[in-house]
Amino acid sequence: MHPPAGKDPLHGVTLKQLLTELVAEHGWSGLAERVDIRCFRFDPSINSSLVFLRRTPWARKKVEEIYVEGKSGQNRSDFR
Repeated sequence: MHPPAGKDPLHGVTLKQLLTELVAEHGWSGLAERVDIRCFRFDPSINSSLVFLRRTPWARKKVEEIYVEGKSGQNRSDFR
């Protein structure tokens, strides 16, 4: 079942869940290419990245945008 149009794609998704999915899909190096932040490049971990993203709104926004773009791309491919 697909979410209704206009629904917030981040509703019900924790930052930890979002980040874990992105790391599984892109890897730390892939995320570092998209969002140039130190916690993705040097000794990355979920916990250190969560702390940074919670304290840094611009970085969190970029990571959330990557997640939403990925989800919208998956939804389009479901209809093919």
